[in-house]
Amino acid sequence: MDGDVMLAAFFPLYTLGTEGSHSDASKDEQNKLFTFQNYQFVLALTFAVEEINENPALLHNVTLGFDISNVQFEAWKSFKNPFMSLFGNYNSPNYSCMRESKSIAVLTGPSGLTSAQMGTLLDLYRFPQLTFGTFDQALSNHNKFPALYQMAPKDTLMATAMVSLLIHFRWNWVGLLTLEDENGLWILPALKEEMAKNRVCVAFQLEITNYSMSLKFLLFYDQINKSSANVLIIYGDNQSLLQLMIYVEQFFIKGKVFIMNSQWELTTRRRYFLLGSFHVPLLFSHHHPEVSRFTDFVKAVNPSTYPEDFFLAWLWFFSFNCSDSDSDCVTWENCPRDASLDWLPGHTFDMTMSADSYNIYNAVYAVAQALHEMLLHHTEVQTMGNRKETVPSPAQLHGFLKNIQFHNPAGDQVILDEKRKLEAEYDIVNIWTFPEGLELKLKVGKFSPYAHQLSFSEDMVDWAMGTTKPPHSVCSESCGPGVRKSPQEGKAACCFDCILCSEDDIANETDMEQCVKCPDHQYANTQRTQCLPRAASFLAYGEPLGMALACMAFGLSTLTAAVLGVFVKHHNTPIVKANNQALSYILLISLIFCSLCSLLFIGRPNAVTCILQQTTFGVAFTVAVSAVLAKTVTVVLAFKVTSPGRRIRWLLMSGAPNFIIPICTLIQVTLCGIWLGTSPPFIDTDTHSEHGHVIILCNKGSLTAFYCVLGYLGSLALASFTVAFLARNLPDTFNEAKFLTFSMLVFCSVWLTFLPVYHSAKGKVMVAVEVFSILASSAGLLGCIFVPKCYIILIRPDRNVLHGFRDKRHTGRNNPS
Repeated sequence: MDGDVMLAAFFPLYTLGTEGSHSDASKDEQNKLFTFQNYQFVLALTFAVEEINENPALLHNVTLGFDISNVQFEAWKSFKNPFMSLFGNYNSPNYSCMRESKSIAVLTGPSGLTSAQMGTLLDLYRFPQLTFGTFDQALSNHNKFPALYQMAPKDTLMATAMVSLLIHFRWNWVGLLTLEDENGLWILPALKEEMAKNRVCVAFQLEITNYSMSLKFLLFYDQINKSSANVLIIYGDNQSLLQLMIYVEQFFIKGKVFIMNSQWELTTRRRYFLLGSFHVPLLFSHHHPEVSRFTDFVKAVNPSTYPEDFFLAWLWFFSFNCSDSDSDCVTWENCPRDASLDWLPGHTFDMTMSADSYNIYNAVYAVAQALHEMLLHHTEVQTMGNRKETVPSPAQLHGFLKNIQFHNPAGDQVILDEKRKLEAEYDIVNIWTFPEGLELKLKVGKFSPYAHQLSFSEDMVDWAMGTTKPPHSVCSESCGPGVRKSPQEGKAACCFDCILCSEDDIANETDMEQCVKCPDHQYANTQRTQCLPRAASFLAYGEPLGMALACMAFGLSTLTAAVLGVFVKHHNTPIVKANNQALSYILLISLIFCSLCSLLFIGRPNAVTCILQQTTFGVAFTVAVSAVLAKTVTVVLAFKVTSPGRRIRWLLMSGAPNFIIPICTLIQVTLCGIWLGTSPPFIDTDTHSEHGHVIILCNKGSLTAFYCVLGYLGSLALASFTVAFLARNLPDTFNEAKFLTFSMLVFCSVWLTFLPVYHSAKGKVMVAVEVFSILASSAGLLGCIFVPKCYIILIRPDRNVLHGFRDKRHTGRNNPS
């Protein structure tokens, strides 16, 4: 299409034949297939140019035209058509026999490699180059390509969008496949960083070069197919993805989800009769608004409308079988008169504008807008003479292209400056496959860059054959409630074991890394999924252990009271009078209090009982043990006075042993007072000893004070034991030294055994141990000292006389030393 100003466009359309003068052209080159889908590039360019020329407000009195040339993928041929188009056929650079070129800008794409190769040539002549393929990091080097503008939005949030899809499906075990180019070097760190933020792990990482893709893919086949990672992120340009998907079909990779960054058109169609696919492609493509009237324009296109369009003619002839059956001649009469491109199936030619075509549409408008502003600028500074002078050179257009910013007819904002480009919005496309290579592209999701929000319709996805649900792609299955994640040593963070939470810890969510401890007043259920309130527990009278100890306390106190009654009743008998009758009464009364003080340990504790427990216990036992000490001293002094000339008689007659009890008791009371004044006992709870219960008990406040009280009792008992042990060989008529010795031995044994058992016990058992020790020591003192006397009083009254003692005393006097 001719115009006052021309656009040179180089599209990969392929050709059906070559020029006759090229005798070295191979048969393979002559038989190349025409890429029908790429012809939409031509239609988008034509539509945009015609729309601009029809707009009176844009390029007033200047028409826009274009010149389309095929560009070949081979690197050594990529300069051929651009060179011929810009400088003439087979002429040297900077010299042309043709009319002066009116081309002001060049459109290239969609391959970034081809655009880079052509950019080297175009930059020499400062031709503005606009690429319409996906954004290429290699082309963003403005030092290397100062005249190049990329129309596609930047993929700044591509990694975020892809990882959002992984999070949506809870895929955290993913493989990465990229090309060894600048795009791959850019996307890999971005993907890894975004994956690390969202706890997604890399199962394997593969890098493939374009020139050795088939060999590398064969080497990586086992790693991809046998990996537990069922999701593979693939990032590359359209041509690389096209080749890669061909290898996927050939090597029969099944059950994998391929997340890719662009759409591809599979030119090598499957011919086997299968409904469905063995893999699931999910493609991220740039979202763009629908361009009005484009579909109607495509429907109206035919060779008679554009007779100079060589590519449209071939598309028509091949699509609608315009050749004569009897000859190879192509005649218009054989073509359907009402034929239209919308007759073609979607996999052959898509009527909706593709992302690349939309970039071409924007590129044409960008050139038109820049040219319009430049012409207005020239009009202001000088008066135009003739039309030739109104056509500027391509180099002059750069200053306006760099700063161009406008809204296209579809309402979309177009900015060529990469620093000011808006973030891309992505459509997620799934490809449904049908028999005979038929395919259907279906939009199944969308990613918004501003809210970082992903919307996805799982029901619309054509999952792999044999399943209707998305696959799992995890290194380890999720840990449900009640268990926590435990990382596997030497493996990725996504690989872990599930460990049951410890007692009183819960995990009420999935994949918790740490269990949550229940409050002290609650406990974890068996499943470790929720905290339940603990039931209050203490050594109660109603439970068997408390009832047994209470009965023992009442029984022992009753028995002690009975013994006291027996002694009171027989107070005039020699055995009662012996060894200080008053001390016996004091000892029996203190033993009653010792037995009854154990009841303070049973029942629900309160502030009063907690204080009385230890003080009553300490004072009562101090009185009892000091009474035993006084009785022991009395026995020793009683037998020492039998020797004449001794001063011991004065001590015995003055009642000195009776002062032992108040002095010893006063010391113990002082210790208890200090205890209560510094760190008194208080009510405490124990949540660890009994599962599901909170045990209410008395905390001793200061263990040091408690052991001081207990140690003081032990020292008194040891002193009593020592004195009694020394007096064991004295005449044994009514001599209770042996019984006192044995009673102190029992007392010390009980409390020495108490210490380790008390420290190893917990909760109510600890309280029960202390109560049992109190009762056992009380029973030991009662049994060892008073049971033999009761036996004589009640059963052997004949021995309750003084004759034996007197006989021994007289015998001692008749035998002088």
